[in-house]
Formats: sequence, C-alpha cells, structure tokens
Amino acid sequence: MTTTTGRRLLALAGGVALAATATVAPAAAMPADDHDATRAVLDRYHANTGPGAAVYAGNATESWTLSSGTAEVSEDRPITSTDHFRIGSQTKTFTAAVVLQLFDEGKVDLDAPIERYLPGVVTGNFDGNAITVRQLLNHTSGLPRDPGNATPNPDGTYELSAVVAAAMDDAPQSAPGEAVNYSNIAYLVLGMLIEELTGQYVGDAITERIIEPLGLANTSFPAPGERELSSPFVPGYQGFKVGGFFVWIDYTTQIELSRWSSAGAMESTFEDLATFYRALLDGKVISERALEEMKSVSSADYGLGLARIELSCGGEAWGHNGRLATGHASRTMVTEDGRFASVLTNTIGLLLPENPSEVDVVDTALCEASS
Repeated sequence: MTTTTGRRLLALAGGVALAATATVAPAAAMPADDHDATRAVLDRYHANTGPGAAVYAGNATESWTLSSGTAEVSEDRPITSTDHFRIGSQTKTFTAAVVLQLFDEGKVDLDAPIERYLPGVVTGNFDGNAITVRQLLNHTSGLPRDPGNATPNPDGTYELSAVVAAAMDDAPQSAPGEAVNYSNIAYLVLGMLIEELTGQYVGDAITERIIEPLGLANTSFPAPGERELSSPFVPGYQGFKVGGFFVWIDYTTQIELSRWSSAGAMESTFEDLATFYRALLDGKVISERALEEMKSVSSADYGLGLARIELSCGGEAWGHNGRLATGHASRTMVTEDGRFASVLTNTIGLLLPENPSEVDVVDTALCEASS
C-alpha cells in the first residue's frame, strides 16, 4: 500500500572468496496492507525527510514494500523495491567484505599496520606503523572523517591515492585505537589496500568477488566520471523550507563519485541489498571466522564494516546506513533468521529526524516481519 502526505513540492533543476556462488532467492512479494505499525512510523519519518520515503521488508517466505510520498517531485510515483539509488556508506560493507575475503585468503593480517601493505601512504600527521587494518575497518584509526581538498584530474574525476594523500595534512580525530570516530578516509585507504593486493581497480574487485557471484544485477560500482543511475531510479534531492513550501533541488548527478569511491559510491536497489546482507550473514560471502571478526563490535555497536542494532521485539540486526550528497539516505538491516528491512528517503538536505529515525522504521518493519 502506498501512502502520500499532503506536501506542496517545488522542484528546481539541479544546481547543483570465499566468493559466493549462490544467489539468495528473493522472497515472494506480498500485499503490504497488514503492516499498519510500519506504515505509521514510515509516514511520520517521511513527514520530516524528503519528497518520498519507503521501506522494503520481509522474511524467508515473503516481502513487502511501503512507500510514503513520491519518488520524484515531477510526478506522484511510489518508491519501489527495484528502483536504483546511491547507497552511500552501505558501500563500506562491500569494501569490508572484500578485505575479509583477503583475510580468509591469508593475504591480510587484520592487526598488522597498514604500512606493511601500503608503505608511505598513511603519513603526514599520521603514522602508518601505528594504524592497523582492523582500526581502519572499525573507525578507530583516528584518520579524518571526509575527503579534503584533493586536486581533481582535468576531467573532474579523482584518483583514490590523491584523495587519501590530501587528507594526510588534516588533524587526527583521535589517537589510533583511542575512540570510534567515523572516517570515510579510512575506507578510501582500504580501497587502496584492495587495489594493491588484488591488482584490480577497487570497483572491479568488488564486482568480481561479490556483485557477480551473488547475482546482484542491479548493483554496481561506478567508473570515474560515471554519475547516472540505472533506470528505474529514485532521484536524490537537497532541500530546505521556504515558508510553507519545501524546495527541492535535484542533486542526483551533481556529485563526482570517484571522490567517495570505496567509502560511498555504489548504487543498488532494495532487493539487491537484502540479498547481499542476507548472504553475508549466511556465510556465503566470507568464512564463519571472518564473519565473527566482522561482528566484533565496539562500544558504538560498530564492527568491521557492519553495525548492530538491538530490536525492540528482542534480538539484534546487522547492516549499515548510507548517506550521500546526491540526496539519498538509506539503511539496510538483516537478522540471522532471515528477516530484512531497508529504508530510503530521497534527501539529505534537511536534518534527518530522530523521532522517528530510520532505525525506528527498520526496527518496526523487522519486528512485524517476525509475526
């Protein structure tokens, strides 16, 4: 069932391996009419977010999608489970999974300093001999949060090494291992690690090791300069309020994705994300030993590219959120018994709400999926 809030929308033009060998079969789509609790929290979430918001959820036997508002401001269209969008930092779980595959293959020691694999890369205000691969994965490296003022190539794209090098003059967020401080730079360094150990472009490594073996036909890692989303897609907006109006600016293709690379560049769909995270927890992507490493969480409930939430109905779920300046904010969480929930809104321009938050949406959906 699709619900639409009565917003007035003003659109402006964009001014701005264990590699798996088996695909997780999608659950049969079921009517969404029985999910009143999820619909209520989704509508409340949407009231403070983008032109639209949606959740895709289910379990081993059924799936359902609820959409509130619209996928794009120029027409009244629900967000569907097959719409493409930028997944932002959900990319980090794909990146981490490849690093853990390299761990399984004996090519990476998680507690070795990154200097062993990438000599001279982590330098400047940082010491590559004091920062381990594990600390890069669990955000305790102390590296800067976001890309700084790297110089782009003449065509506007970025070299991964250049973005990392430009961040080495920034101030540390903390000493290595001292605290959890989210770092996109850390995951760009991990992208360089993957390239060094595989001899491949990081996007090709993720594609050959994860996307293709799992049959994720609607998931891709963009080549430098590639900004368009595959069709059908949910446009992304940045927005603000003008009196009683919401003003939406289309940012779908305004961001050069090579600047975010292995930290946040990928595109996918609700269905593919559910397949990926379920396969990961089912041991179809990395070994059981590597999965336990991934699930070794800090006080912030963050492991190695994988976050944990406690469910209000009992138990826990694993996954990741993602936000990108293209105007997409999302989160996917799955449980060990096969339940899944993925939420999306098509803006990051407004302050995303805390009551309810995206976590509240997936929590409610996962709890309803168990009934």
